[in-house]
Amino acid sequence: MSAKQWKTQTAAPKFGRLDADMADVESAISRSREFLLSLQHPEGYWCGELEADSMLEADYIFLHTLLESGDPGRLNRAFVEMMRYQNEDGSWSLYPGGPGNISLSVKCYFSAKLMGLSAEDPHMVKCREWILQHGGVVACNTFTKMYLCALGQYDYDAVPAIPPEIVLFPKWFYFNIYEISSWSRSILVPLAIMYAKKPFKKILPEQCIDELFVGGRANSILRLRRDRKKLFSWRNFFIVLDRIMHWSEAVHIRPLRKLALKRAEQWMLQRLELTDGLGAIYPAMMNAIIALRCLGYSEDDPQVIRARDEFEKLGIEQPPTAEMPEPTFRMQPCVSPVWDTAQAVFALGEAGVPRNDPRMLKAVDWMLSKEVRHKGDWAVKVPKTDPGGWYFEFANEFYPDTDDTAQVLLALCKVDNPRERYQHMVAQRAIAWEFAMQCRNGGWGSFDKDNTKMIFQYIPFADHNAMLDPPTVDITGRILEMLAAYGYTREDKRVQKAIRFIFKEQEPDGSWFGRWGVNYLYGTFLVLRGLEAIGVDHHEPQIQQAAEWIRMVQNPDGGWGETCGSYDDPDTRGLGPSTPSQTAWALLGLLAAGDDRSDSIAKGARWLLTRQRADGSWDESAGAGPKRQALYTGTGFPRVFYLAYTLYRHYFPLLALTTYRRAMERAANGAGG
Repeated sequence: MSAKQWKTQTAAPKFGRLDADMADVESAISRSREFLLSLQHPEGYWCGELEADSMLEADYIFLHTLLESGDPGRLNRAFVEMMRYQNEDGSWSLYPGGPGNISLSVKCYFSAKLMGLSAEDPHMVKCREWILQHGGVVACNTFTKMYLCALGQYDYDAVPAIPPEIVLFPKWFYFNIYEISSWSRSILVPLAIMYAKKPFKKILPEQCIDELFVGGRANSILRLRRDRKKLFSWRNFFIVLDRIMHWSEAVHIRPLRKLALKRAEQWMLQRLELTDGLGAIYPAMMNAIIALRCLGYSEDDPQVIRARDEFEKLGIEQPPTAEMPEPTFRMQPCVSPVWDTAQAVFALGEAGVPRNDPRMLKAVDWMLSKEVRHKGDWAVKVPKTDPGGWYFEFANEFYPDTDDTAQVLLALCKVDNPRERYQHMVAQRAIAWEFAMQCRNGGWGSFDKDNTKMIFQYIPFADHNAMLDPPTVDITGRILEMLAAYGYTREDKRVQKAIRFIFKEQEPDGSWFGRWGVNYLYGTFLVLRGLEAIGVDHHEPQIQQAAEWIRMVQNPDGGWGETCGSYDDPDTRGLGPSTPSQTAWALLGLLAAGDDRSDSIAKGARWLLTRQRADGSWDESAGAGPKRQALYTGTGFPRVFYLAYTLYRHYFPLLALTTYRRAMERAANGAGG
């Protein structure tokens, strides 16, 4: 859909250049501030729910079926939760309103059969027809196929090899595991153990999914192997290598297998310490449980018990409601207390909560208690740097990230801490760590430095589209804003390098890609805030071009929105139903570009004011009845996994209205002078 078509299909109340009444703005800020403070946990932190697609419930059912565990009632509630989001065409989508996804739909279909739903049920018939029209099971990604193998629904020989020997490659070797992203690393090491051990559980005939293979299971897999025999390319080089590894598996030529499994086990066990589960993310945590059992750990082994407990903590029991009369159970992909706390404290500080407010101090002290003091995987690339910074979750000591660290540092600036000297020392350690993590091209990745070897995307098991962690402009923009808050300027050569990286990455239309939020609205607003803070002049053509792009994609209703579909089709960037979080990002971007006079600013502020609820909150959901769900404005992995951060709709509008109020006051004072 073109921008023109989108705008003509959207309701368009007409506002002229009519700025919001400052009394209304002040009232909205006050209510929003109090609402956000009411969500603070007694220990001092904030932690909103993370919502994601139905893969979480489908995999939950798979895991407990494989291990013959789990509470039957909870499994049934997870099944109900999964089924409520099936699309009219029978598929399941990665985000609300998105197209069907083959891997997710196969998982949900299979999980429904595991839970006893007949293949002749109307829901299953529609799903099966959709799956067959889209290539059947062989079109799924490697992770899905591996899980299917464990229950006898796919052939291990037909899945790309994930040999545990990869953990034996030395750190200086080009293909060592530290050259892939941290999340892929934590997912793949236990998956490699699973590949080596090849777990198998026989299921009932009526639970099998042979009907999802186009032309039959044997013929379908045979065609897949035949189609791989093309001309030379890096992908086919790795496919040949993959076949060799499969041959060695078949004839048991694996001289290093025992050593590799031991090393993989040690790697995994080490990273199960000081964390809320391996990597503190759902897929790695689930794989770790299976890997431990494959290695012979019993159900009552402390490692297994702890891994299971951490995994189950991600679950949320939902009692019956008017919209959903049946109780349900859903899983979160992880938890976000450090991130939410840092964002909330920063927004509240900007909104005028006193710097010595006990609630703010309690939040800051909680964040300080989460400082990383142990070297993790990041230290492979920067071994001579002292640990510092913060992670995303309650505990994930091996994986601090540059984005959380920058946001925590921004939050610390908003509080006068009686432990001023200690807080200063912590901040300086974190800033030194951030600089050490800067990549060669001037930008920052999230968990590792220079994680950019593109050849890894051609490895057969790399079809989850997330093998690398390259530098991104959204994180780099946030880090520039943080550095400015701590006194750094454009005179610093590291800052200059970061600015050059950002300008080089700008899109022809003036926007910037957003890696960790949806999408170009997210990337553009963070870049503009970072550039403004560090002292880049508003009148620079790159800045004004970005501001014009934001104004151009504003919806007729005055708000802004963008769907996850812009990752698949960049021509839809900036297009989507207006949401509070994305409208706030657009306003923040325009204000950072020096725009305090346009109709866009006035309309955007009015959109936020008129959509605020009486209690100071905002709604960011769509659909009706049982299918009502939050719109996704957070990004896990582009084109693969998206998120709804349930607090985004609250702290970003608060920050936007506060920034708008300040800009209007500044403009009024300037006019008066």
